[in-house]
Amino acid sequence: MKIDSHVHFWKYHPVKEAWITDDMKVIQRDFLPEDVAPILKANAVDGCIAVQADQSENETHFLLQLAEEFDFIKGVVGWIDFKAPNLEERLDYFCQFKKLKGFRHIVEAESDSKFLLNTDFCNGIGKLSKSNYTYDILVSPSQLKTVATFVEKFPKQAFVIDHLAKPNIKNADFLVWENEIKKIATCPNVYCKVSGLVTQADWNHWKKSDFTYCLDIITSAFGIERLLFGSDWPVCLLAASYSDATAIVSEYYDRFSPKQQQAFWSDNAISFYNLF
Repeated sequence: MKIDSHVHFWKYHPVKEAWITDDMKVIQRDFLPEDVAPILKANAVDGCIAVQADQSENETHFLLQLAEEFDFIKGVVGWIDFKAPNLEERLDYFCQFKKLKGFRHIVEAESDSKFLLNTDFCNGIGKLSKSNYTYDILVSPSQLKTVATFVEKFPKQAFVIDHLAKPNIKNADFLVWENEIKKIATCPNVYCKVSGLVTQADWNHWKKSDFTYCLDIITSAFGIERLLFGSDWPVCLLAASYSDATAIVSEYYDRFSPKQQQAFWSDNAISFYNLF
């Protein structure tokens, strides 16, 4: 079995998806489950996690509706306002949706490098474990220094780092990223998605060896038991097809035992997101 832990869906709108700039024209269109279904089948992927790309509860409902319609969407990572005074009420409301597994905030887009340590935000994060919700951490390397402090505040909360925290693969500038990701990995409640690799490289001129160093670092730091496969489709299309992006990690982890490979491709995602 294979589970893709990181897929996006959207009905493209130039204002709502303003982050999709003109150099990303290949993804300036709708991407829906019927688009990815044959791709998953061709790559022997049995299911996926739909992850939010817009900061609204409407986005959460949009993904939940898709998950109801398409059985291969095994779980949803939605959005909720962690600073809202009625957060507990909203979390209680969302508990009725069994495919809602966790939440994410696009911290990467926040100008405050210490956003994760905001008191109100942290108070909100502290309410997730009551309902067994996960939290996806989306940050850039410049924001990593706060992540270790952040996750240490919540030793019982399940966290996963999206896209390896976006190391600068294009310029092979790894010093800050490597030091900080190793610190974060010492927290046993933090997992890491092996996703988004190609979009951190030179979109037009990458080669598989460009990714080896970062894969070595995160595999050593987290161990195979805390790594999840993710494609970051359709964003990966900026630099590679689904198959080509998947082949990078497939070739790297092919040297691991069958049991370890099963953990990477499916078991870790099933356990982390409590899929079945």
